[in-house]
Amino acid sequence: MQKKEIIKENKVFLTLYKRGKYIAGRAVVVYFKPNGKGENRVGITTTKKVGNAVKRSRARRVIRAAYDKTRDKFPKGYDIIIVARQAAAEVKSYQIASFFDKKAVPFMLAGGKKVDRKN
Repeated sequence: MQKKEIIKENKVFLTLYKRGKYIAGRAVVVYFKPNGKGENRVGITTTKKVGNAVKRSRARRVIRAAYDKTRDKFPKGYDIIIVARQAAAEVKSYQIASFFDKKAVPFMLAGGKKVDRKN
């Protein structure tokens, strides 16, 4: 992840939590909202509920690796916040990447509407 695509401003986080759409998985919750720019900006949040500092750092590392693997599949022009859940400290990056591929990306492409995956 490059520095220009990282979200650090609290104001952006709060806006996404209030006005953005989201999809929840076992290990992460993904909030997203169009940003009107040609590139994605990403923020990763881990709370104390995830565990001690070592577990929180591992969760951030795993999420970052999963995002880097699936970065090209995400639609462009979004602010994305990824919130770690307790399970994020225990799972592997390929499991979160699979969630991004199969659930989060199709949900974002559908504009935040439920996706029928049966076909």
